[in-house]
Amino acid sequence: MQKFIKPSSGYLFILLSIALLATTVFLFFGLRTPFGVLTLVAVLFTLPGYFFVNPNGSKVLTLFGKYIGTVKDNGFYWANPFYLKKSISLRARNFDSERVKVNDKVGNPILISAILVWKVDETFKAAFEVDDYVSFVKIQSDAAVRNLAGSYPYDNFDDHGEEITLRSGMTEVNDALEKQLSKRLEMAGIKVIEARIGYLAYASEIASAMLKRQQATAIVAARHKIVEGAVSMVEMALDQLSKKEIVELDEEKKASMVSNLMIVLCGDKEATPVVNTGTLHH
Repeated sequence: MQKFIKPSSGYLFILLSIALLATTVFLFFGLRTPFGVLTLVAVLFTLPGYFFVNPNGSKVLTLFGKYIGTVKDNGFYWANPFYLKKSISLRARNFDSERVKVNDKVGNPILISAILVWKVDETFKAAFEVDDYVSFVKIQSDAAVRNLAGSYPYDNFDDHGEEITLRSGMTEVNDALEKQLSKRLEMAGIKVIEARIGYLAYASEIASAMLKRQQATAIVAARHKIVEGAVSMVEMALDQLSKKEIVELDEEKKASMVSNLMIVLCGDKEATPVVNTGTLHH
């Protein structure tokens, strides 16, 4: 269980060390007595007890395997020289994971990586619950990214029922990644500040095919809009001609006009007009 302590001021004990050192010099060279050895030993004994804590840093103190406490307040301190002092930074850190090749929910191979902003929140867990909390963050981040990639399709080509995909649902996917990482790293006393997808693409072996598929989908969608607009324009043209009684059109003439307008409006190339100087049938 994490607990915070505040050791004695190092400045007070350094004055004591200086006084003991002065006494040692006086006993050796002033009184020429071997008792100076005792004060010299006392000076050397106090030296390992000094330590300092930087801002957003901490020291975890243990005594012969027993957890004593954590010092979080920055400053210069002195504690029992037998204490082991382990430094743990409390600063926020960035971690950009390597790009890993995994299969998405529908089996397509993709390349994905994550960017993680994290910090140590509980020094006791970071020091004693895991062997190396920095390596723990890296390995668990990799595992979380792999698990996330298998939970969603890259895109909704093959799974039209999926509303959330890795490519389109970035907000929801990033939230899911952050929750998953927070749960995984909690045992190491790590707080996840932010987690998001840093890189996402199809693997090289299918990237070209998927690009063609995306282009084809875009073309079909564009054609759909073009046809929808063309039908609306033809309908409006027939309606306006009928209302304003510009020309009398029978069913055959209407069919011919609709055919010509649809060809002009939906064609890939610019239409070349043909002037008819006769009747519809000549």
